Formats: sequence, C-alpha cells, structure tokens
Amino acid sequence: MKIGSPPSRVLYGSTTTPSLILALLILMATRFSLARSAHFCLKATSSVSPSSTKNLLHCPSCPLWSSTFSLCLHTLRKSISPYNRRRKSISVRSFCPSPASISDHTSKMSMASDDNPLLKDFDFPPFDVIEAKHVRPGIRALLKQVDEELKALEKTVEPTWPKLVEPLEKIIDRLTVVWGAVNHLKSVKDNPELRSAIEEVQPEKVAFQLKLGQSKPIYNAFKAIRESPEWDSLSDARKRIVESQIKEAVLSGIALEDDKREQFNKIEQDLAKLSQKFEENVLDSTKKFEKLITDKKDIEGLPATALGLAAQTAVSKGHENANAEDGPWIITLDAPSYMSVMQHAKNRTLREEVYRAYINRASSGDLDNTEIINQILKLRLEKAKLLGYNNYAEVSMAMKMATVEKAEELLEKLRSASWDPAVKDLEDLKDFCKTQGSPEADDLNHWDITFWSERLRESKYELNEEELRPYFSLPRVMDGLFNLVNMLFNINVEPADGLSPVWNNDVRFYRVNDSSGSPIAYFYFDPYSRPSEKRGGAWMDEVVSRSRILSRDGVNARLPVAHMVCNQMPPVGDKPSLMTFREVETVFHEFGHALQHMLTKQDEGLVAGIRGVEWDAVELPSQFMENWCYHRDTLMGIAKHHETGETLPEDIYKKLLAAKTFRAGTLSLRQLRFATVDLDLHAKYAPGGSESIYCVDRRVSKKTQVLPPLPDDKFLASFSHIFAGGYAAGYYSYKWAEVLSADAFSAFEDVGLENEKAVKETGQRFRETVLALGGGKAPLEVFVQFRGREPSPEPLLRHNGLLPVTTSA
Repeated sequence: MKIGSPPSRVLYGSTTTPSLILALLILMATRFSLARSAHFCLKATSSVSPSSTKNLLHCPSCPLWSSTFSLCLHTLRKSISPYNRRRKSISVRSFCPSPASISDHTSKMSMASDDNPLLKDFDFPPFDVIEAKHVRPGIRALLKQVDEELKALEKTVEPTWPKLVEPLEKIIDRLTVVWGAVNHLKSVKDNPELRSAIEEVQPEKVAFQLKLGQSKPIYNAFKAIRESPEWDSLSDARKRIVESQIKEAVLSGIALEDDKREQFNKIEQDLAKLSQKFEENVLDSTKKFEKLITDKKDIEGLPATALGLAAQTAVSKGHENANAEDGPWIITLDAPSYMSVMQHAKNRTLREEVYRAYINRASSGDLDNTEIINQILKLRLEKAKLLGYNNYAEVSMAMKMATVEKAEELLEKLRSASWDPAVKDLEDLKDFCKTQGSPEADDLNHWDITFWSERLRESKYELNEEELRPYFSLPRVMDGLFNLVNMLFNINVEPADGLSPVWNNDVRFYRVNDSSGSPIAYFYFDPYSRPSEKRGGAWMDEVVSRSRILSRDGVNARLPVAHMVCNQMPPVGDKPSLMTFREVETVFHEFGHALQHMLTKQDEGLVAGIRGVEWDAVELPSQFMENWCYHRDTLMGIAKHHETGETLPEDIYKKLLAAKTFRAGTLSLRQLRFATVDLDLHAKYAPGGSESIYCVDRRVSKKTQVLPPLPDDKFLASFSHIFAGGYAAGYYSYKWAEVLSADAFSAFEDVGLENEKAVKETGQRFRETVLALGGGKAPLEVFVQFRGREPSPEPLLRHNGLLPVTTSA
C-alpha cells in the first residue's frame, strides 16, 4: 500500500467565531465517542489497483499543487482480497517464509527459478535484474503454486490460529513479495514492456485474489473463531484480525449468490484494468509535454536551480551543448520544472501555457481519462448496490472511523471557516499587484496566482523560497531528520548501501537500529525526479511488514522494510540536491509513514505497522512529523548553507514561522475542493445522468474556489488519488487525521519543546503507542493511550490560525 502526503498544504484562515469552534468541538467529540462503539477492522480497499497506480495519494499539481507545497503522490496499492492487506512481504533474511518450506517450493519451481529472479530465494528483492520478460512466467508459476496451497488449506482448515491464520499469511506473502516488487518497478522505472507484461497477467492475479477473498471454508473458520469459547482470551490484535477478515470477506462478495458473485468479480477485474490505464495515461500525458526555449528572455525570473534543471533536461533530450546560462532549456510538467515556472517565470504567456497543459493532462486524444472515470464511477456504484449499500462512499466508510455524514459535516465546517479569509487573500493579492504596477492586476487568472503569491510572500515576510534552497541540501536534511528521530524515539539510522540491490544508482538504502545497535528495520530512499520513467509526487510503501509467522529462524520476528519515494530536483552540476522548504516538509511527512511501518512492535503480521490502521487515521504520524520542520532546534540543525556551512539566520527562521499560515484560507479551500468533489462523486453523483463529472467539480468549486476554475479545467482526469489510488471517498481523511496529528504534537508543546528531557519522554510514549501498536488496536484507543484523553480539534484550530496561539511554537 502506498501512502503519502496531500497535494497541497491544508491551512486555514485567521478568524472564526465561537459558534464555529464549538460546532467543530462537538462534531469531533461526537464522532470519536461514536467510534468507541464501532468495530475497527483491518483496513483494505475493496477495489483492485494491481499496478498500484494511485496517488492517494497521488499528487500532481496545479489544482493539486499550491504555491507553497510540493505535491505528494498518494497512491494506495489496492487489493481486493481481505487477506491480502499485507502487501509486499519479504524476509530480511530470505524471501521464503521458513527454512522448512524452502526445499518444498524449490522442488516445485526449480526449473522456472533457474533463470527467473522473481522465483529465486533472496534476502531483498533483486531490483537490479528484474525485467519485463520475467513477469509472465514468474507470476504464473507463483499463482499456480499458491492456488494449490489454497486448495490444500481449504481441505484441512480448522478454526485455530496455527491451522488458519499462519498458513494463510504464508500463502499470501509469497505472491505479494513478487507482485509488489514488479509493481514498484512500474512506479519508478516504467517502460512499455513492463506495462504489457503486468497487463497480461493482472487478470489471473486478480482472479486468485477473488478466489481467496471469497473462500467459504476460510470465512467460516474465522466466524467459528469469533463464536468459540476461546474468543474472550484472544489478544486485541487477534480479535481485530478476525473481525476485519469477516467484514472484508463480506465486502469482497462472499455472501453474494452465484450469479451476483460472478458479476461482482467481473466488476473487480474491470476496475483493476481501468485504474491501471488511468495512471498510465496520467504518466504518459505528463511526459508528453515539452517546451523548448531558446531565448533567455522567455524564462526571465527562473532561479539558477530551475535553469540548471531545464538545461540538464535539454541535454538528456539530445541538446548536447545546453547549459544553464545560454540554454537551450526544456520545461516539462514534472513537479520541479512545473512549480518553478508557476512561481517565478515573469513570462505570463509561458505560465498560462504550462498551467493549461497541467490541468488538462490525460483529458484528450488517446490519453483521455474522462470515459475511464465514468466507467470507474459506474462500476463502483454497481459494486456498492450488489453489496447492499446505497453508494460507494458507504462501502469506503465501512472500514473507516468516520461516516459519510460526519465527513461531510467536518468539511463544511472547515469550508465556512476558510471562505472569508480566502476572499481576503485574493483581495490582498490584487491590491499588491496594483502597487507593483502589474498590468494583470485587474484580471488575475490562475496562472498569475502562484507567481504573485510568491512575490507577495517575499515582500510581506522578506522570504524568498529560492534563496532558502542553499540552506537545505538533501544530505544535511536527512542527517537532521535522523538526529531528530534519534532524540525522539531512541533509534539510529545508518547507511546500508550495497546490502540490497537497487533500481537506480541514486537510490539509497538504510538500516534502522535500536539503542543497542541491533537492526529493527530497513528502508529504501529514492529522492529525485525522473519524468521519463517515474511517477510524480511522493509516497511511502511497504516492502515487507514485521511478522512472527514469517520469521526466518522461528524465534525472531521478520523485520519490516519500506520504500520512501520523492520527486525533488536532482543534483545539478557539482551542487547537491537543494530543496525548497516544502520539499523538506514532504520528506518529513513520508518518513512519518515509514516510522509507523518500521517501529511497530506488533508481531501479528496482519496488523503490524500501517496494516489494519483505519485510512482516516493513517496520516497521523506523517502529519505529526511535519510539525518538527518548524521546531527551532530541528530546523537550525538542518538549515546549513551547503557551501559556507552558515546556519540559517535567526530572523529568517522567525519569518518562516510567521509565514506558516500565509494565504491560509485559499490553501484550505483548495484541499476542501478535492475532498468535497471526491465525496460528491461517490455519494451523490449519478453516472450517465445529465450532469458530467466536470459539472460536479464546477458546482463544488462555486463553494470552494473564490476564483472559479477555468471552463476547460479538467483536473479530475489526473486526480489519481481517487481514480487510481486508495482515496476514493476517502480524501477527507487528511482533515480527519489532521485533528489527531495536531493534538498529538500538542502533547509535546504541553511539556515544553525546549525541555529536551520531557520531549524525549513524550517521544518514547508516542513510539510505544502510535508507532508501535499499528492496527492491533482501534485508533481511538491508541490515541487515548498516548494522550490520556480523546482527541480535541482545538490544537488543529490553533495551529492553523483559527484560535489564538496560547503556547509558544
């Protein structure tokens, strides 16, 4: 599963009313109280996205990008099987689950594994040698093997942990390891041959998942466990596993009659194909746009880093003599290039061309996603009806903390709080443009907003984001991040390059050690943009999760392994990758997800780490980590000039704090637009009716966009979060989880951020609860165990300017 950060910063206005605050407090308190009585189950998306094409937290940008936040790709690798939530699982010691099973598997697949790296025993996935030609035979050999094992299990299954859960996890683990490795390569090293191979075997893989998810013997065995006398003696984690497996089996169609189950299965197959095609179209349309510029006047205003990247891109496209000073330069829709133009290009015509290209990606010609979206929405509604729900939003919420009504209520409360500040944001921007003598002051359009917002921010706070880049070199940022988690959680992160094969020379591999120096987890970090082969945005994905059952030596649990992927500007010339402050936040965000995956102490693999955590709570650790980017000691430890070693001046740090909620209302509405249109499309929209998907977006935008979108704005065609990822009827989750994350960080504020001893103690408590318990406890229970009380929205309102600041930052 891939999770990451939202495509735009979610901030709020500076004013509100006591009644609004009270309403929010009541809303959240009511929901969390209701949640106490709900069954929190192992979360899994109910539609298939075998290619993991998502962006969930997918984040491409214009409408998805703000002027102050780098988009994060959130795409969740969806799986239809209620038992397949454990994603890619590999043993740190071995691909095979145990020495006893190695010989058995080897004897059955020895011929195929002789030359297929996907079928060999390995410590870590052989990313450096896996090719498209290995996919068809490798996946088919594994499918045949796990199908035989499933049949054997169904004949011998008993309602006990050793006779049900343990063999089930082993079956799924073998396939998810290989499938996960293949699909990860598709995300970061895409090519036509790999696409074709995955597309060919995908239906066979989906068919097996459906067969597993609809297995009556397994379903009945789980129900028997729940009804047995031993039920009360089971641990919380095991109870959640059983309850979630039962509920997910129902959502996978197990209770349907034969003809309806056949219809359900066809829908799942079709959704898998459509989601994969959707994301491929987004990637291809992003790659397709190239703007060659030969006259430097046309890109006046672009900073040196952007010019260097544009020239470097030109060299890669055959302009061998291109350089930053004299060009030629190539502008693309890849995040670093796109945002540089939107923020800094004085050429208004260029900004308009690039903006229009961005918001219309995958909306025309052979790459048009419009009909794909219509088909996806139609099939999701059909699926919901088959399962007995009114709409797909209800299906999505069945495995979350919130309900459709409560999610909509929260979004509306936040929207009403953000509207007036957003109106003032636009008025302030127009006034500033007039003072600058700008000819477009009375006719500001979308391609002007980001550019003039950056100029206003520079003027108001004397803060130039490009001038900050030299203080945020990637090596220094990572060192600072690792020092922070050492202080908070008493872990040490060290390079382990060479221990695992990687898919690109820029990828780093790390080992996470406990205080005694023993390894407890590993992760890959792929930081740089590669628009020709890599999806945009940023995400975290698990490679394998912690598991007692899949222990290599039968004693110690298998250690977790993660991916962390970003898309920032690569090094240019002899300079390291220099980051914007927003890219720094993105790295902290994704590492928060990775920490929950890697620091879990759950030995039950089905609920270890991020597995089994309700989707509207899974953003808690990631959003929590972002707060530390504004923590003085943390930031000053990171912000060192890459050439002089000079620390970021104190006055600039204070300006960063002051600018934290700049244009808060506008940025809040942008995020609320995405969440609202998502719920509307999945709860109210009638596919094939008189209203098109773009009409829905325009209707929603009337209440969420002060400056209406262009008539030809088709950002939905590239909204991978909900059409190729795990955020369908779930995009609201960013706001829901932000209540939790803001309140969690307030625990550190309460003890005093300058009190290192108290901060360390609080950090250990956060590690032992939020990061350690994973999906083994309901998220509300985990939060209460950490915080000592139920969540309050007050810290969120305060952090985002909706309440007076009562504690020091």
